[in-house]
Amino acid sequence: MRVYDTPSIRNVAIVGHSGSGKTQLTSAMLFNAGMVTRLGMVDEGTTVTDFDEEAIERKHTLSANLAYAEWNKTKINIIDTPGIANFLSEAKAALSVSDAAVVVVDAVAGVEVQTEKTWAAAEELGIPRVIVLNLLDRERASLERSLAALREVLGRTIVPLQLPLGKEQSFRGVVDLVAMKALVFTPGDHGKPSVEEIPDDIADSAKTARDALIEMVAEADDTLMERFFDTGTLTQKELEGGLRTAVIAGQFVPLLCTSATLNIGIAPLLDALVTYTPSPADRPFPGVDTNDNAVALAASSESPTAAFVWKTIADPFAGRITMFRVASGTIKADTSVHNLTKDADERCGHLLLLQGKTQTAVDEIRAGDLGAVAKLRDTHTGDTLADKGNAVTFPPFTFPEPVLSYAIEPKSRSDEEKISTSLQRLREEDPTIEYARDDQTKELLLSGQGQLHIEVTVAKLKRRFGVEVNLKLPRIAYRETILAQTEAHGRHKKQTGGHGQFGDCKIRMEPLPRGSDFEFANEIFGGAIPRQFVPAVEKGIQESRKRGYLAGYPVVDFKATVFDGSFHPVDSNEMSFKMAGSLAFKDAMTRAKPTLLEPVMNVEIYTPGEFAGDLMGDLNGRRGRIEGMEPRGTMTAIKAQVPMAEMLTYEQQLTSATGGRGAYHMEFSHYEEVPTHLHSKIISAAKAERS
Repeated sequence: MRVYDTPSIRNVAIVGHSGSGKTQLTSAMLFNAGMVTRLGMVDEGTTVTDFDEEAIERKHTLSANLAYAEWNKTKINIIDTPGIANFLSEAKAALSVSDAAVVVVDAVAGVEVQTEKTWAAAEELGIPRVIVLNLLDRERASLERSLAALREVLGRTIVPLQLPLGKEQSFRGVVDLVAMKALVFTPGDHGKPSVEEIPDDIADSAKTARDALIEMVAEADDTLMERFFDTGTLTQKELEGGLRTAVIAGQFVPLLCTSATLNIGIAPLLDALVTYTPSPADRPFPGVDTNDNAVALAASSESPTAAFVWKTIADPFAGRITMFRVASGTIKADTSVHNLTKDADERCGHLLLLQGKTQTAVDEIRAGDLGAVAKLRDTHTGDTLADKGNAVTFPPFTFPEPVLSYAIEPKSRSDEEKISTSLQRLREEDPTIEYARDDQTKELLLSGQGQLHIEVTVAKLKRRFGVEVNLKLPRIAYRETILAQTEAHGRHKKQTGGHGQFGDCKIRMEPLPRGSDFEFANEIFGGAIPRQFVPAVEKGIQESRKRGYLAGYPVVDFKATVFDGSFHPVDSNEMSFKMAGSLAFKDAMTRAKPTLLEPVMNVEIYTPGEFAGDLMGDLNGRRGRIEGMEPRGTMTAIKAQVPMAEMLTYEQQLTSATGGRGAYHMEFSHYEEVPTHLHSKIISAAKAERS
């Protein structure tokens, strides 16, 4: 494998909605470039970038995977990304190390929710885009309808560089509006088109489209505008140069036409990526200096080395595989680099180029290129690798907070022993998952971006690490409290021959404000209870309150004061007074009007505006309180407070109600009383679970 210089590299992320054909398009690009000997198919599980067993089984990409194609003496690094909302962070990570985004759009469905989200992510990063209108061989596929939707929803100038030859099942090629030639593809001909004259039935449409293209390119450049006024047109070379300049500057977005399954339009797409998208030399990589000032690092192989780690793979056989982009300088095999983020030295052994799961060792990786290295000790996603003393680092990703949690139970003792280690390995690969043991319910909670995300994580646990777990909705961390002040008496007396047991105390219990937990006070005067036994009374109350009274949930937000009692000079001891404190607590609870408290969450929902009314009605039905609504671009943000018990299955409802276009985030706010009519249901369920 030859080593490429910076100007001969293209880094592109393939993004878009699930089902638009991103992985199939990547497969066709690799096949046309001669990187593989057969055209891999998603339905057959034979594509290069969907190599994980879970992705093959589900026929959906579940993580960003890297491949590369060599085309016209240029290396095109291709990152195939997921199109499912649960894995959006993978697409964002891929975009962060790419110089262009290939936005794949289904020619039948048009603009879909992940099209919008990945487009917005590329917009935020200032990345040039190319739109690929795919699946043009399908029934009801339409360039005109898709183009209108793209222009309306994405709000950018989108310019077709091609027109399709034939419609739906008769789609057989494209008209190249730059070269003004028809490119006709024959099935089984390895994607190489025959160059023909434009058919008469589309010649007028092609001329009109090309004239519009020339005018737009000329308007984007003063020199070309003068040339256009002088001659009334532009040469093909001028048109290509003007297009490249305008695309890199983000002045407009070119659109190309393909059918990845039929291998139509792939070679012209590769040509366009080489011709119109920027090399790393055209786009300095963003970083920060030691004063947190933004700097742009030019991609020069002669500069000091700096690389950004954008992804980690937890391979059970090869260990940790670290994927990086060299922002400047050159990383060489068998040399050391310094992890600026962790302030630790790392030894780079074999440097790797990744073609899906296939690894090729190389001697060096130069500025602008993407590569990988195995078995780094301290390096994780988001870290900066550089020469020691380098002043520039790269800001780590901000990963989204988990939106859904499930309780997980190991199926066996051996699974229980391995589960924490295995989950930690997976979290290195996917920082959007979290796991922790709930102190109150004692359950191990696995949290992620949605139900599919958690299911995939559980499947990875089994396939990669042999750990099997059961999933169940987490227990709600209810609590109990009191509403009234009362006094109570607890006496523990036991005579068994010899020394007996005797403890006697009187306590007063009163409610405290929410969030106060528990207070204990001592108002014993005159030695009614010896000082050394008072802490035992508190311990008895503490142990009993943690076991609960109504449903086994901890009792909180109250104050207990011991104010009287009696003792026996021989039979009293700490155990006796602990038992007396426990009995006094139970006696008090019978008259203190105990009630249940439930956790209430701050919820923020993002949705297209047309669904806002229905979603607010649904939240009201979930005992939610709407706190506000505000526009966020084309979306609407709804803020509410909703009991956690009503949000456990909200993801499915939101997906159904918005067609997958909505998203939400929630975090704990406070505890408040459970409505009386729900008490018996919660108490019965808790007792059934304990039994």
